[in-house]
Amino acid sequence: MSHSKTKNERFGRSFFEDNLVASVTHYPSFRNAALLVNAPYRDASLSIDARVDDLLGRMTTKEKIGQMALVEKNSVIDTSDIARYGIGALLSGGGGNPDPNTPEAWREMVENFQRAAQRSRLGIPLLYGVDAVHGNANVLGATIFPHALGLGAAHNADLVRRMSEITAQEIAATGVNWSFSPTVDVVDDVRWGRTYETFGSDSALVSNLSVAYLKGLQSQSVMGTAKHYLGTGAMAWGSSTNPSFRIDQGATFIDEAAMRAIHLPPFVAVIDAGIQSVMVGHVSWNGVELVASHYLLTDVLKRELGFEGFVVSDWNGVDEISNDASLAVVTAINAGVDMVMLPFDYKTFTSDMKYAIDSGAISHNRLNDAARRILRAKFSTGLFDTKLIDSPAINTIGSAEHRAVAREAVQQSMVILKDTNILPLNKNLSHIVVAGSSANNLGRQSGGWTVEWQGIDGNWIPGTTILDGIKNAIDEQTTIEYSDTGFFSPRNERADVGIVIVGESPYAEGVGDNEHPELSAEDLRTIANVKVISKKIVIIIVSGRPLDIRPYVDTWDAVIAAWLPGSEGAGIADVLFGDVPFSGTLPVEWGM
Repeated sequence: MSHSKTKNERFGRSFFEDNLVASVTHYPSFRNAALLVNAPYRDASLSIDARVDDLLGRMTTKEKIGQMALVEKNSVIDTSDIARYGIGALLSGGGGNPDPNTPEAWREMVENFQRAAQRSRLGIPLLYGVDAVHGNANVLGATIFPHALGLGAAHNADLVRRMSEITAQEIAATGVNWSFSPTVDVVDDVRWGRTYETFGSDSALVSNLSVAYLKGLQSQSVMGTAKHYLGTGAMAWGSSTNPSFRIDQGATFIDEAAMRAIHLPPFVAVIDAGIQSVMVGHVSWNGVELVASHYLLTDVLKRELGFEGFVVSDWNGVDEISNDASLAVVTAINAGVDMVMLPFDYKTFTSDMKYAIDSGAISHNRLNDAARRILRAKFSTGLFDTKLIDSPAINTIGSAEHRAVAREAVQQSMVILKDTNILPLNKNLSHIVVAGSSANNLGRQSGGWTVEWQGIDGNWIPGTTILDGIKNAIDEQTTIEYSDTGFFSPRNERADVGIVIVGESPYAEGVGDNEHPELSAEDLRTIANVKVISKKIVIIIVSGRPLDIRPYVDTWDAVIAAWLPGSEGAGIADVLFGDVPFSGTLPVEWGM
């Protein structure tokens, strides 16, 4: 997108000015709002601070409280509540898709919510957030990139920036303006189900790639979120407060020196790069829930680091403070949380906040500070000054150009774990057999946060499987056979090479916590079946973290870590057969 002209010059009168006039026409109770078209906060020539000051000075206590509410979209039964309660932000959680799940339906849904926000007295636009952590993978047809751990293996900041820019284009084309990414956690324990959402275990690498990712989002006027503040990657096994998890939503017990040396630097880096929101993790540090830590949220993040954006809690995160919902909200806001991901009951939140303000439990200064930070982010992202992107931009979603960059990312993320001088494979081999649970399954390639929160199984999303890539890469004279289980018809002569693609089925968050990540019995049987009929065997592991392969690796000729490559499995074949050299290196330790 060219930035040679101002947003107003490109688009003329803003979407929100157009619809403020429409609201005045169709909603007589708002006719006095016609004067607001020329209010200073609508004037893009003024500084952001001047516009925020003007708007904040016009707002009631209830309107300021509304800006602090982040609501899951399906809980808004009556869209008029958006204006009635002055709701500041909506989100689609994993699987929170419109029906049908098309780019056009996404755009219509978000635009309808924005029109509802415009009917409020001041016409403050909504932030609309999604977890677009490896492309805008909520949307059927979107380009699905490798998850962050694979990008960490690629160690290429320019690639990450380009990937993020494409992600932002595909986000913005649906009307969405806020991504809950990048994940800037530094992972310590790969048993954690969110390992693949991180760039790795090296703080400097995470910092570098997180800044590159943020720049890509910002280039398309999509707001990023640094998560999960702070020390989430160091949670202790068995500490989770969620009975269904083992480590996620748990506790971190490291000292402050380690916290500052390892886990804080990526947040410092993205703050310096202009991040507008920071999400607090489901984590406690030395016995204190992070959402209740005034020291880390206010003293360190806002005062010491100079963060001027807003702090947002995670899904139901404030509830971890206390069973008393009112007390939990008061504690979190006073600690420094500016926006609460409720994510459901905004009516109770509004009344609890109003009572807390009236009683002095939360000061007007704290309320004004939170509202100011949120409004500043909205102005900085351009929400008051631009029309929604014209519908032709939807045609870029999943385009060949975008998928080419995703394929490049796959190529650069491949890591050789073992090679007995057989890689890359010769395209002209006489006979190849391919097998494995992840050989012909786009869902397994893509992992969690793909269409649904926990991901999908099967090939009902656009893309190229690893099997497809292999078939397209080899010489047309080569005989290739495929069986997911590794059972092939009897033969007199063994295949030149057996390629077995195995790994983890999709998962997300604490559902993926696993005390001993390893290959399944099914995968091991498949490998054994193929080994019997092959002269050489290559194992490709599709997983969100290192798996324990120590008992078996000595019997394999080559092993490749493919991570979670996304929709472009052909990128694996490009490297496997030598069209592109192997260049990836481990972003986390893989004990073998």
